Amino acid sequence: MHSYCARLATHVTAGCAAAFIALTFTGCRSREIREDARAASLPTARVAAAQRGNIDHVLSLAGQFQPFQMVDVHPKVSGYMRTINVDIGDIVKEGQTLATIEVPELKAQLQQTVFQVDQSKQEIARAQHEISRAEAQHQALHGEFERLQQASKGHPGLIAQQELDNSRAGDLSSEAQVDSARAALAAAQQHLGAAQSESQRVEALHNYTHVVAPISGVVVWRYADTGALIQGGSNSNTQDLPIVRLSQSALLRLRLPVPEADVRYVHAGDLITVRVDAVNRSFTGKVVRFTREISPETRTMETEVDVQNKDLAISAGMYANAMLRLASAQSVVTIPVEAVVIRGGDHVVYVLDESNVVHVRHVDVGMEGNKLAEVRSGLNPGERVIVGGQDHYREGQTVAPVVAPEPASETQQETGGTIDLNADSQTDNAPEIQAPNEHSASGDGRKPSRNRADGGAR
Repeated sequence: MHSYCARLATHVTAGCAAAFIALTFTGCRSREIREDARAASLPTARVAAAQRGNIDHVLSLAGQFQPFQMVDVHPKVSGYMRTINVDIGDIVKEGQTLATIEVPELKAQLQQTVFQVDQSKQEIARAQHEISRAEAQHQALHGEFERLQQASKGHPGLIAQQELDNSRAGDLSSEAQVDSARAALAAAQQHLGAAQSESQRVEALHNYTHVVAPISGVVVWRYADTGALIQGGSNSNTQDLPIVRLSQSALLRLRLPVPEADVRYVHAGDLITVRVDAVNRSFTGKVVRFTREISPETRTMETEVDVQNKDLAISAGMYANAMLRLASAQSVVTIPVEAVVIRGGDHVVYVLDESNVVHVRHVDVGMEGNKLAEVRSGLNPGERVIVGGQDHYREGQTVAPVVAPEPASETQQETGGTIDLNADSQTDNAPEIQAPNEHSASGDGRKPSRNRADGGAR
């Protein structure tokens, strides 16, 4: 009897458990169905998370490299080319001898000036000896006159007056001879100075027969060969050809036409990224100088950027694209531009909480690009905002979010014009420069908002 009751209790317990499990499963399934139906009835909203990133506004300008200096090397004197030591493409250092000019008449002139210097030195020596002789004679005659004068004073009438007068005349004459000898010495010294100056001049001209490089650079052209008659470059005759043309290419100039609206962003010392597609490399340049004048024809200001080229990877004449940073916001909270709505003069965003409930929040918007906007306050990284169609949602509404992946950073790029490098040689015609693309920027570096209206969505 006892075992029968135990088996009966076991069957009853198992049946109750099975019934409980069946009821629980049925309830959970019904709740899931109701929740799915409720979610399907909620309006969907495209959302994006606020992130921390950078927004840069840069201006792309095209330019062409020029040598920092271009020098035509002329000889100072005329003569025949005895030797030329360089050719096209050679790298030379400042002070290096490029060529030697043969000028035979200069050697004769130099020798003549040497003789003139020696002759002037001999004249000085002769004048010094003449001074010594005149001074000795003057001392003897002056002593004799003083003795006769003292004897005449001690014994009046002893010395005849004629004898005293002759002695006095001899004394004065010898003194004049001393002065004359000293004047001759001064003239000889002046002659020596003139001879030395002439010798230095001719020697300098003779040294000019060795043509040296005025700068370090690359020989880009050679105009003369050995044996050619070379005209000196001391006159203004522009038809006289130089010996070589040197280009200082270790430092290059990049001239950029900055549009009028962006001139305020140009400052001396600013670093600029320069991309040279011909060598597939990027370089860093520095704004060194600008004209501070707007061209009335192109409405641009010519700006020069110095780019180091110590390895001569860049050749003068290559094109380059320079990126001039106009405005920048680094490590800031960014959201898509379409997430910001202007309402009553204020910026608002539609934020979703953890329960996907919509909350309208005022934010302070800073710099804006084409896709992203900077949020200075009112929003934290990680919070979700509705992107687009905000007029379909209201405060407190529950929505079904659809996450739209958005970049955290953006570089807004605008394109400027290119400069005509032949402008320096044009005197009557204005330089031809491609007009820059229209763009605008506010005084604080922010781009004006587009496609927005008060109370409406982006």
